[in-house]
Formats: sequence, structure tokens, C-alpha cells
Amino acid sequence: MKTYKFIDFGSTFTKLTLVDIEKEEIVATAKSYTTVGRDVKYGYEKALEELNAKVGHDYEVVKTLACSSAAGGLKMISIGLVPDLTAEAAKRAALGAGARVINNFAFKLNSDEFEEIALSNADIILLAGGTDGGNTETIIHNARGLVEHDVKIPIVVAGNKSTHDEIKKIFAGRNNLYFTENVMPKINEINVEPARETIREIFMQNITKAKGMRNVETEISSVAMPTPQSVLKAAEALSKGTNNEEGIGDLIIVDVGGATTDVHTICWGDPTKPGVFTIGLEEPFAKRTVEGDLGMRYSAMSVYEASGMRMLRKYLDVSQYENPKIEYLKRYEKTSFVSTTEKDIKFDEAMAKICIDLSVKRHAGVVEPVYSTSGIVYSQRGKDLSEIKYLIGTGGIIVNSENYADLLSAATFRPDDLNSLKPRFPNYYVDKRYILSAMGLLTMIDKDMAVRIMKKYILDTKVENTFIPED
Repeated sequence: MKTYKFIDFGSTFTKLTLVDIEKEEIVATAKSYTTVGRDVKYGYEKALEELNAKVGHDYEVVKTLACSSAAGGLKMISIGLVPDLTAEAAKRAALGAGARVINNFAFKLNSDEFEEIALSNADIILLAGGTDGGNTETIIHNARGLVEHDVKIPIVVAGNKSTHDEIKKIFAGRNNLYFTENVMPKINEINVEPARETIREIFMQNITKAKGMRNVETEISSVAMPTPQSVLKAAEALSKGTNNEEGIGDLIIVDVGGATTDVHTICWGDPTKPGVFTIGLEEPFAKRTVEGDLGMRYSAMSVYEASGMRMLRKYLDVSQYENPKIEYLKRYEKTSFVSTTEKDIKFDEAMAKICIDLSVKRHAGVVEPVYSTSGIVYSQRGKDLSEIKYLIGTGGIIVNSENYADLLSAATFRPDDLNSLKPRFPNYYVDKRYILSAMGLLTMIDKDMAVRIMKKYILDTKVENTFIPED
């Protein structure tokens, strides 16, 4: 049996997926705790033992690819000119590349900000600013400040192309500078794909070696990309399809983790109702957002702070709990806590609904009335997700729940939030076998096969949404 083996070195678990090439089937999956504090090879070897216990050793691995979010994943700082324009475009490019944006700066930075960047644990800096032919002073000032403060980590320049020659002179003799296309070549026009690819290449060259992957290099053809970018690639392939395989169209993926909740949308998100005009920065077709305050364990207290008791009451009968705040606290203080009792499971599922509700609300666009001389018109900022039919859930709390459709229903539109453009009546699906990151890797080998496997293993979990919201 000839197979592809895919590895996801996650921040909590190392996950293995074995694919039968001829049958186009998932042979088996396995996981073990990621041993990043010791050496990632130990967690990998334990997961491999579990995989072999399931399928034996009678298989040939043709190719092994890996993605990684171990040790906190790819951490980036984005810098731009105006917060709502080039700074936001740079942030979106970093998020789409699978990064966790630990800070986002705008305008000319001061000494304290440069010092903060120099002392940070960022892996890459994305330096943007100015449309092509536009402002040059700010990005040159910021480039010079990064050199003066001896910032040695890779710096990706994705701003006004007219500044490239000057920035090369500023960085003369240094080897940490990379150039790519402007993330915003024209006002409100976003161009994130070239920057994403440059970031991925740097990740492959530098980041994985720094995170202990060298000890498993002989087992892996390559560590291809950060895990979130792999999920985004899988989502895009499933949505768009290929020349040979039809895609399913617009979709949303919600990934609830221990520290963050990620939302991926594959759609343009144009207005679905007549008479609505869009404002603000152009939305990318493939968009990812990360909510660092919404997670089941590491961010449990942040969930409490973001939602309060009122939102918890919406999803849980709090009278059954002596002190709900203590429930959040025990999950935060012991991140390995596993819910086994019915009360704990119900509390976890209520937390998951809050994470899903808030993360999709933040990701989705909003529509608002604008009063003009000709009457009321409506403006849309962000993506209109209201007509999306495919809502896919992943992450431990969703994958392991018997009520995943109920959890995902928290992502949908509600009459008490009329301005939100959350999906109104999607059908619910779940990535039961945790294959999305593996399928993103498979797209690099055989995109047709990746689409067919996702259709086979994810779309077979459909639960129809029979709720039609009131207008």
C-alpha cells in the first residue's frame, strides 16, 4: 500500500494522517502531545507508534509533508502607514499566512515602539506603508528605525515599491531583508497573496529549524507551512475546486482551540441585498481572523471578560453552578483539564458557543443605515456572509461533541443583532477526523485528490439548519 503521510505539529497535539494514494482514503489518524519543551521528535514518535498499532507496518510512505504551529506557531508584527488601510492590509496578509499577529503598528514609530519590537519574540516583521507611488517617508523612517535598533529577525517589505532602492541602502550588509509586492498598491485595493507566499518561504527556511524540527528532518520531505495556512489552503481548494473537481462554493470554517478561535471564510462577501454599497478596505477572497481572547483553556478567563454572565446565561442554565466564574478559572489554571461529567461538558459547550458566536460576529461584516439627501441608504463594511450554505466546524470541542450542530448554530444571525451579516441558514458540517490541515498539505501534491477526500470525509456529516431567522 503506497501512502502519503501528513504531520501537524500543533501547539498541543502532534497529529498524523495516513492517506492511501490508490484508494484515496484516510487509512488512519493518530495523535500525541507535542513535546516542544523537550524535543518534538518524542511526541511525533509516540503518535507514529499509535498509527502503526492501528495499521501495522505494511505500507510504503511515498512522501511526508508537515505543517506546524508548535511553540505558539508563527508570530508576526505588522507595520503600516494608516491603521485602517496599509496597517490593516499588512495584518490581513500576516493572518492569511497562518501567523499570530502579536502587534500591529501604524504611522512613524517612536523609540519606545522600536524597542518593543526589538525585545519581542516575533519570528517575522511585515513592513508596509504607502500605495505604489504614494507616501515614502513613513516606511523609510520605520525601516531605518529597525536597523538602528538592531532588529535581526526576517523583515518582509510589502509597501510602496518606490522605496525599495532606499531601503536596500539602509539594510546594506544585512541578510534579513525580503521584498515582495505591495499589500495595498492602490487605495482600498488589497494584494495579500505575494506577501503570504514570501512569509511561507521564510517560515520553511528559518522558523522550523528554530523550533526543534531538525531532529525529525530525515522523516519529513519538508515542513511546508504554518498549520493555519494549511487549513486555509484546504478551505480554498474545497470551495473553488480544480479544473477536474467541482468546488462546493462559499464556505466558513470555525476552529475553536485552547488559546484562540480562528475563522476562515472563502467568499468575496459582496452585498446580497440591492441598494447596499460597500465601504472600507477591500476584503480578500480567502480571509482568516484569529481571536486571541477566545479559547477553551489558555484564554478561558478572557472569554469570561469578553462575554460576561449575560452571554453565558444565553447558552447555559447557570443556576446549576455555584460560581460560574470559578468554572472559567479552573480551566484557565489547569489547561490540561478534561471534562468528564455532564455538568463540565455542558459548561465547555456553553463556552464554545460564546467563542463561536463572538468570533464569527467579529469576522462578519456589518450593514448600517446612512442618511442622505435622497433618503436612507445602507453601507456594508466587511463581508456579507448571510447566504453562505456551508459552515464547517473543527477543533477538539466541536469534533468530540455529540451536539456539534447545536454548537455551530451560535455562529448564525440573530434578530437581536440586526446589523450583523452572519450566516442566516447554513448547513452544518464537522471535520470529524481532523483532516483539514492534512488536506492543505495534500493540495501541494494532488489538489484533485484533496478535494475528493474532503468531500468524502467532511460533507458526509451534514446537518440541515431548519431555523429561518425573523427579519
